[in-house]
Amino acid sequence: MEPLLLGLVAALAWKVYQLKRSPHDKPLRSVTLCLACAALSYPVAMPGGASGVDTVAGHGTAKLVQNLLLLLTVYFMMCFYLYSSADEEAGRRRARAEAVIVGIVAVIITVAALSVPHETFAGSFSTADMTVPQIAVFYAVAGVYLMYALGMAGWWTRRYARMSRRPHSTGLWMTAVGLGGMAVACAVRAVIVIIRGVGVDVPMPLMASVAFFLVASILLFAAGITYSGARARIASLRLWLQHRRDHRRLEPLWTLLAEAYPENVLPPASSAALDRWRARGVHRRYHRRIVECRDGLVDISPYLLDEDDHAVLSIDSSELASRLRRASARIEQGVPAPRPAVPLAMALGSDRQSDVKQLIAVADALRVAA
Repeated sequence: MEPLLLGLVAALAWKVYQLKRSPHDKPLRSVTLCLACAALSYPVAMPGGASGVDTVAGHGTAKLVQNLLLLLTVYFMMCFYLYSSADEEAGRRRARAEAVIVGIVAVIITVAALSVPHETFAGSFSTADMTVPQIAVFYAVAGVYLMYALGMAGWWTRRYARMSRRPHSTGLWMTAVGLGGMAVACAVRAVIVIIRGVGVDVPMPLMASVAFFLVASILLFAAGITYSGARARIASLRLWLQHRRDHRRLEPLWTLLAEAYPENVLPPASSAALDRWRARGVHRRYHRRIVECRDGLVDISPYLLDEDDHAVLSIDSSELASRLRRASARIEQGVPAPRPAVPLAMALGSDRQSDVKQLIAVADALRVAA
């Protein structure tokens, strides 16, 4: 799959997932439709897709469909900003006005495309005969509207980027630069249409450079609108991996305490299959294991404290692991608790993160001593 299409499909998949969770979010719906139109336009522009569409619907149809999809792409992009404005009613009115404009542009380029023989309309932007008025109108009108819509969207994105903080501002700046680059490319293409319309040849390397710049700008735009979500997912994945690793490292401590006090092992909320499936989630198992370890330490605390100890253990992890093993052996022998159970305050601190580090350190000491 081409890199551009792959990037568009990835961005579209992410937005469809978000839209399923918030189906009434109009700005999100606009972004999703924008990416959908962009993703659909790309296969139509490819040689295989274009020939297939032309075979079914007639020569030149693929090019017309592609440009209509591009018009819808930038229209829905503008709708995102209009629906995101503070004045929702004004945004809806502006969206309806922009719909009229894009409808007029669509009619103009459709009439221009259908008013010439398909042999004249065949070919790409670089090979089209711009001296034919209808061909020049087709490319120029579409290009000017794309330049206008992309430029406005880029300007709005720049405003939001300046008001935002990281990491959202980073994604917005990437989007703004991508939109600005696309607007510049469309403007250059419109100038090329005018130059070629009067019969002046434009070097092919220049047109190829403009096409490459346009593709790079589209990729940057797609990366920008998915940056924040992708960054959040990466952070979520890192947390998932950390919880999975810590859950495994706690196993020696949890096993010792669970054998001594099996009643502390928390069962699922119910016997339903869904609850049992949720209970196997990494985050749930991680937090449940921490709770079970802390409860077990409270229960086993009478066997851990010496006569001169209080509720605070200032000993190192190795010594605590040794005391836990001795306490477990005494419990197996049926030795009664020498004193009431008390909550233990670990030496590394009372906050949750310090507590987890202490528990992991003890579990590692138990593993080494095993």
